Amino acid sequence: MTALLSIGQLARRSGVPARTIRFWSDTGVLPETERSPAGYRRYDAAAVARLDLVRTLRELGMGLEDVREVLLRRRGLDEVAAAHVRAIDDRIRSLRVQRAVCTLLARGGPAGRPLTEKETALMNDLTRLSAADRQRMIDDFVAETFAGTGPGYPAAGIATAMRSMPTELPEDPTTEQVEAWVELAELVSDPGFRSRAREMAVAGSADPAPTAFDPAAVGEHAGAAVESGIDPSSPEAEEVLVRIGAGDLDTRARRELADTIATFADRRVERYWALLGTLNGWPAFAPRVPAFEWFGEALRAARPSPGGR
Repeated sequence: MTALLSIGQLARRSGVPARTIRFWSDTGVLPETERSPAGYRRYDAAAVARLDLVRTLRELGMGLEDVREVLLRRRGLDEVAAAHVRAIDDRIRSLRVQRAVCTLLARGGPAGRPLTEKETALMNDLTRLSAADRQRMIDDFVAETFAGTGPGYPAAGIATAMRSMPTELPEDPTTEQVEAWVELAELVSDPGFRSRAREMAVAGSADPAPTAFDPAAVGEHAGAAVESGIDPSSPEAEEVLVRIGAGDLDTRARRELADTIATFADRRVERYWALLGTLNGWPAFAPRVPAFEWFGEALRAARPSPGGR
């Protein structure tokens, strides 16, 4: 297009009312290319492209001052068009998240129950929060949990891992990922969970005590006991403790070990890791806390074998 357009022609071509174009021109967001001898505004092809971008940015909720700052950094029609593409891509990503949220709202909560008011509010937040906002929520939780703990112990590595939110939700997030975010946001805002995580972090930053068992053996043998329904206080449980390598511990050592396990085995903390895994696309893992819970109960209930101290 080489001919200049009048404000009326531009309004008909773009669908933007002439009064809006005039206002945008007066505020410097859409300056005219030139004026006719009679003083009428005229717009060229670059102004047409600029108008399309301004309209898109305004539809995305950007204020005129922000639009002006965006446009002041643009040089030429090609750069304006590229900015337009980026704005459209941002809108598409936002719509995909909104679609996933609406799918969850239509489906309801777990087991078909109605969503709680808090869950609905969190889903609404998800459509409005940026990736930086979501990361800040997790960072605040982790900072409070690990405040003052020593950097040289395992707690430091755990703190780093607990911050591992994905930079962005996937371009086409699944309802499971949206659901994971909602549950995670609810979890980290729960004072009881924050206190429990803090307790674990402080304990984990202390000098580590010698390990009296093989965690892999607990997963294998105590996990099998859970699946088989073996009572932790039964004679069969003592045999499991022997296979794990804790059969020689005396009553006091068993109770101390059970206390340690109770400190670090928490289903909600394990759920935190599972939710992070869903958001980050990590491989799913089988729950391990039930096996450690069984191990702790068996240590408290079972009587040391005759060979024990």
